Amino acid sequence: MSQRRILVTSALPYANGSIHIGHLVEYLQTDFWVRFQKLRGHECRYMCADDTHGTAIMIRAKQEGRSEEELIAAVQAEHEQDFADFGIEFDNYSSTNSPENRELCNEIWESIRQAGLVKEKNVEQLFDPEAGTFLADRFVKGTCPKCNSPDQYGDNCDKCGATYSPAELIDPVSTLSGATPEVRNALHLFIELEQLHGFLDEWTQSGDALQPEIANYLKGHFLESKDDQGEIEPLRDWDISRPAPYFGFEIPDSPGNYWYVWFDAPIGYIASTKQWCDRTGGNLNDWWRNDDCEVHHFLGKDITYFHTLFWPGMLKTAGYSLPTKVHIHGFLTVDGEKMSKSKGTFVNARTYLKQLDPAYLRYFYASKLSNKVDDIDLSIEEFIAKVNTDLVGKVVNLASRSAKFLAKTGLSEKYPDDGGLFEYASNLGDEIAVAYESCNYSQAMRLIMSLADRANPFVEDNKPWELRKDPENAQRLQDVCTIALNLFRQLAIYLAPVLPKLAEQTGELLGEPITHWDQAAKPQVGTPVNKFKHMLQRIEETKVNAMIEESKEENVAEAATEQVTVTDAWADGGEALANEPLAEECTIDDFMKVDLRVARIVEAAEVPDARKLLKLKLSLGGGVYKQVFAGIKAAYEPEKLTGRLVVCVANLKPRQMKFGLSEGMVAAAGPGGGEVYLLTPDEGAKPGQRLH
Repeated sequence: MSQRRILVTSALPYANGSIHIGHLVEYLQTDFWVRFQKLRGHECRYMCADDTHGTAIMIRAKQEGRSEEELIAAVQAEHEQDFADFGIEFDNYSSTNSPENRELCNEIWESIRQAGLVKEKNVEQLFDPEAGTFLADRFVKGTCPKCNSPDQYGDNCDKCGATYSPAELIDPVSTLSGATPEVRNALHLFIELEQLHGFLDEWTQSGDALQPEIANYLKGHFLESKDDQGEIEPLRDWDISRPAPYFGFEIPDSPGNYWYVWFDAPIGYIASTKQWCDRTGGNLNDWWRNDDCEVHHFLGKDITYFHTLFWPGMLKTAGYSLPTKVHIHGFLTVDGEKMSKSKGTFVNARTYLKQLDPAYLRYFYASKLSNKVDDIDLSIEEFIAKVNTDLVGKVVNLASRSAKFLAKTGLSEKYPDDGGLFEYASNLGDEIAVAYESCNYSQAMRLIMSLADRANPFVEDNKPWELRKDPENAQRLQDVCTIALNLFRQLAIYLAPVLPKLAEQTGELLGEPITHWDQAAKPQVGTPVNKFKHMLQRIEETKVNAMIEESKEENVAEAATEQVTVTDAWADGGEALANEPLAEECTIDDFMKVDLRVARIVEAAEVPDARKLLKLKLSLGGGVYKQVFAGIKAAYEPEKLTGRLVVCVANLKPRQMKFGLSEGMVAAAGPGGGEVYLLTPDEGAKPGQRLH
């Protein structure tokens, strides 16, 4: 098998929030594929970076009283630690705010200019009169002008896939302030994508670069979209600039305008590679201008348009290699529903790691992921059962029930007759490899577990724990356990891309590191066996419940006080500074159930280990007090709150948090972050009085 040169990327996580288990669907499956290629002996490099530009970064940095550079550096450190702790190994992890990225943006922009693809025009752009800024696409929501789906962002519709400008939205609303935006003129630069229509049609529809469903989607929705007269509509010009104020790279030949994040972010793939080349003595052209190098992108279905039309158009124009394959995946649901903060299923990577082994999630995702664009569901019940049954009950059990009997003798000098079990597993290696190669991880896991299902009955039938009781069975005991450990080792090799720590532990147990796929074809014999150490514990349901409860606690303050949520707009197309939609209508009877009372803060204190919470003691008069945890730490100093009147939800069911019992809620408004404003009754109001 000849060695391949492969460059792999994942979509860049946005530097405005923490990594959560939804993000990990992408980075874990990419890591599986990269590790598999390296295990096969190929030269495979995994490049990534934080996506750091845009209005959201600028606004958050301002709210937190620090520079954008300080913010993105802190978030990048957090992201890299989370990825490392989940066993995700990058060859280079960079930032789109790097000098390398600025240099490459300038170079690619010059190529696009020289190709005659750029035009300038004044466009109507939405302006928030309250926030005092032009609104980036993701800061506007409204009704899609194409399919009339409500609650869509200002750049594209996640229902019909249409792209448009924010000004085209029906009934637009600013997600910064909730104000109705004004239409103002501003100079914008566009790339005329229609000039590349023929190339894009050919590239998307020929070869194996795209999954069939993605190629068909692009053909029907963009490349052959027809107007009312049956004529194919031209591809829309791509707006690639934003006027100041904007955090990003200023366009050299257009002062006062900045490259839109979707222009400089994918160039970050090349910039990260350049950074790695500069560090290791490599040549960038070997990776990005080389027909013998494969380029593979892994990304979510929400950013298909950008990576399959805009991005290849940029690469073609600038003379860079086109993607060999764009691997597009679906989203994560939990127990059949969208991840929920209120239910505790919106789980940050760090919260998961406090309770559970990352190997559990790595294996579960692998068992669910295929090479299709389908969403995957994390059923909590299935998650616990699958890990405990497959990994602990079938795989690790093989080693735990046999290794201890070889502590003195080691493995047999010659591989014993096992009835063809090892040979069968060796022959299945090619089929497992095909499944890995095609990203059909669920098929790979099924095949591997079928081998575990063949190996375990062998141990059950031969009962090494019984053989050890009779010294005359010493050789048979050694042979049985040698077979069991070799079958286990085969499983560990085949699982190594998904469970690298298990592979490492297996190498330590048997004294030979797992470094290559072909090791599964040859049994290990005549070597010592080290003392068995626990590899994977069973999942305890109490730890899963603790993770969910902690996730609820982390989000309860945010849910109580924030009307705006800043999350990842690049990697998963999720909510980005999105106003919560109005709740369903309620009756006056429903409303009267909420008992709003005037309360006085008599004590206020910080909560150790809580990033957002303050602990308040509220007096409702008449000797009635309530303890409340409020997410207002970023906006208020505790010592300045004592004596202040607030509005309290007095009949809220008490909630036990890890910090203590919260017996109510204080009312506040604002966009979140540092901008949270307590609602304060006028002077003269008395604690305990009900609001009418």
